[in-house]
Amino acid sequence: MAESKKNLCAMIPVELHDRVRAEQEQAGLTLSVYITDLLTKYYERGSEKTMEGMRTMAFQMPEEMFLRLKKLLERESARTGKKVSQKEFVLGLVQRALDQAEREEAEPDADVG
Repeated sequence: MAESKKNLCAMIPVELHDRVRAEQEQAGLTLSVYITDLLTKYYERGSEKTMEGMRTMAFQMPEEMFLRLKKLLERESARTGKKVSQKEFVLGLVQRALDQAEREEAEPDADVG
């Protein structure tokens, strides 16, 4: 017997819709399968557990720098056609810095004779 199904429709912010669709496409799943999986995981593990293994980092910056950052994010969002969030941007910077530091650490020292 086929599993019974029911439609679920809700208005959500455009930015969230774009993010969901991008993640769904990247996962290579139909929207129905992706949302079912997302909701199932949420209700089985609870919203608290989705943050498991995560740590919060918060910091302040000068207002001038913050405004420059916002302008950069707006330009990047316009250039890429997808909203670039502060979190995504900062995590990208941190990831690149960590990757570079690890590559440099792994390289044999060229000055050793």
